[in-house]
Amino acid sequence: MKNFSNKRTPDPELPYEKCLREGPGALSDAQLLAVIIRTGTQGSDARELAEKVLRLVPSKEGLLGLHHLTVAELTEIPGIGRVKAIQLLCVSELSRRMAACRAVRQETFGEAKAVADYYMEKLRHEERESLHLMMLDVKGHLLREEKLSSGTVRESLLSTREIFSTALRNRAVSIILVHNHPSGDPTPSAEDILSTQRVYRLGREIGVPLLDHVIIGDHCFASLLELKLLSPDEIPELPEAKPGPLALLPFWSGDPGETVPEDPGEPSR
Repeated sequence: MKNFSNKRTPDPELPYEKCLREGPGALSDAQLLAVIIRTGTQGSDARELAEKVLRLVPSKEGLLGLHHLTVAELTEIPGIGRVKAIQLLCVSELSRRMAACRAVRQETFGEAKAVADYYMEKLRHEERESLHLMMLDVKGHLLREEKLSSGTVRESLLSTREIFSTALRNRAVSIILVHNHPSGDPTPSAEDILSTQRVYRLGREIGVPLLDHVIIGDHCFASLLELKLLSPDEIPELPEAKPGPLALLPFWSGDPGETVPEDPGEPSR
């Protein structure tokens, strides 16, 4: 068997040998990556290169850092060329898709948790907001999903024409909106709420209801349906709004003593 690490690594700790002897579950994160990297360079074996990769993103040290790296950043490490960088990023993408495959086996997307499970690994690492449209059949099964935007969710949510033309083209019976908050905090903003309510109203009028809008954070999520913020009809009469920009809203339970900011009207495009 071809050896891909240099002789400074003790035999029992060679990733290939250890995997054959004890199984892949016995390998450390660095050893698993070393199997992908395969060869080292002068002065560093494959495992040492893997450890450098795992330290490359200080704020997300470890395997999660792979989701935030680019080919250019990986190739800054001596011994990591474009081919190895691409292989590592493909491993990262495989992990996202495997997580999504597990979630899509849900019978229906009738609950916010099922939606969050499906999108969590796909969106929680993203550094820009992106808006996704889930199109469902009469039983709540996913017919198709489509990414509507990346960057500015507010403007895309206002484009109700695009949302419903896409839904009707794919013969969706109902829809769910999903977007991420790169901060990791899924608390819906005033703009999230007001824009969603416009989509909700139009969906009710044309017969393709918006079932929910799920916001993905870092290992957490918010459902506007569960927070009783989906329909403007469900929100009690609000006090006069104070002047000034609207800040992020706290989670709202719908209790009589709690309020949300007043709708400031249609935001300008």
